Amino acid sequence: MRAMSPRFWTFSPRHSSPSVVSMKLLDVDLGINGAVAGNAAVTIVIAGPPTAKGRPRMTRKGFAYTPAATRKYEAHGRLAAQQAMNGRPPITAPVRAEIMIDLPVPTSWSMKRHDAALRGDIRPTTKPNADNFIKAGLDAINAIVIADDSLVVELAAIKRYAQVPQLTIMITPLSAAPTQVRK
Repeated sequence: MRAMSPRFWTFSPRHSSPSVVSMKLLDVDLGINGAVAGNAAVTIVIAGPPTAKGRPRMTRKGFAYTPAATRKYEAHGRLAAQQAMNGRPPITAPVRAEIMIDLPVPTSWSMKRHDAALRGDIRPTTKPNADNFIKAGLDAINAIVIADDSLVVELAAIKRYAQVPQLTIMITPLSAAPTQVRK
């Protein structure tokens, strides 16, 4: 497997909450059937305050739709995922997903409380829940980085305060074989 130098991409959409979408590609080498060979990892970074997956809404006529903020955030995630994969097929092997949810510190907090939050002494225990951020992130990379989000067999997530708000997803292929071959 050859080591690749990290490449960074930026995109500044007009009138959107994430001001910059960036990605980093780490040591990716393709194997058979689009699976990433070896112990390579693909890291997708969606810059800007993370947005949790919103509940489906219903119209008066009974049609279900996804809220606009969720659609916009997932579109930014898909862009970062496409740039990370750079035209490669999605990973078809079981994967481990490590998700880092970096939330902004509330501006109303005092400097003492702000510094404690950045040190990790205060953790974000308020809503939205971490699982809603995970759903939005995995839905954004579905069919782009991994063939289906059911291939995520190991999951680790951390929700914390950070100076730079962003959602980071690191996908690492595992050596196990999938139970069903997807076409």
